[in-house]
Amino acid sequence: MEQQRQSSSRLSFLHLSCVIFLSTLVSCQLDYKYYDHTCPNLTRIVRYGVWSAISNDTRMAASLLRLHFHDCFVNGCDGSVLLDDTSTTKGEKNAFPNRNSARGFEVIDAIKVNLEKVCPATVSCTDILTLVAREAVFLGGGPFWAVPLGRRDGLTASESEANNLPSPFEPLENITAKFTARGLDLKDVVVLSGGHTIGFAQCLSFKNRLFDFSGSGKPDPTLDASLLQSLQSTCPSQADSDTKLVALDSVTTNKFDNIYFQNLVNKSGLLQSDQALMGDNRTAAMVQYYSKYPYFFSKDFGASMVKMANIGVLTGQDGEIRKNCRVVN
Repeated sequence: MEQQRQSSSRLSFLHLSCVIFLSTLVSCQLDYKYYDHTCPNLTRIVRYGVWSAISNDTRMAASLLRLHFHDCFVNGCDGSVLLDDTSTTKGEKNAFPNRNSARGFEVIDAIKVNLEKVCPATVSCTDILTLVAREAVFLGGGPFWAVPLGRRDGLTASESEANNLPSPFEPLENITAKFTARGLDLKDVVVLSGGHTIGFAQCLSFKNRLFDFSGSGKPDPTLDASLLQSLQSTCPSQADSDTKLVALDSVTTNKFDNIYFQNLVNKSGLLQSDQALMGDNRTAAMVQYYSKYPYFFSKDFGASMVKMANIGVLTGQDGEIRKNCRVVN
């Protein structure tokens, strides 16, 4: 009897530890083999869908990675970014950080349709988005990492929370605070910023650095002079250039590598929030390290992506498995 009580209390402790541990980051119910029996072709179908999309549009790799980030940073990884507006609720697609810039929804839709044919009502849109981000990086020449699965889809979205996503105009301490509030740390800030090794930014997101930085009437002094000249030509100080696109990494634009960090060392980071990593001794040391050691950047990027993909996940009976990623069942 006494042994039974001890066993019971040990189980209760383990359950409590699990709940406490998971409240910020990880779910005990996520499993690397979650779909092995219920949808064995999942990875192949997702990879083909991502490959197909990137073959048609190389920018799509970065767009899909960004979509996952924007999902997880708004009330956890629950597929809320995929929901359309309805007559009663506002989704996140028209929040300022997503409006006219979030893209790749049709890629998720196409993969979901193919999965529903072979594994109906089985794979969540959130897990699809998580795998899609991994495949986008991998197919772009970046690392491959194992992804624990079993997330379920949320029933709500929040435009107001999406408006509070980390911004390229924010100081590093604000961005770091948003990461730590979600169980991530300063290293994750640096590592995940390395995702800017692929993709493009609209002139609007960095034009403040080119002409009148912080009201000084002069350009940002931390910006390389030759890059500044090129950017001023591409993004003149007039509103009609706001939506022009510039590569975040102009050296190897479509390759997932560590050149992003080398660019920061050379004062050639495009976004203010990226170059700011060189203005703090702690983050600057990490930037220097990753600029020299691509293997360790790849390894740490995968680890940080797993951490991010576990923020506020729904498992068990929470949420649902959407049939259509754009609408709640």
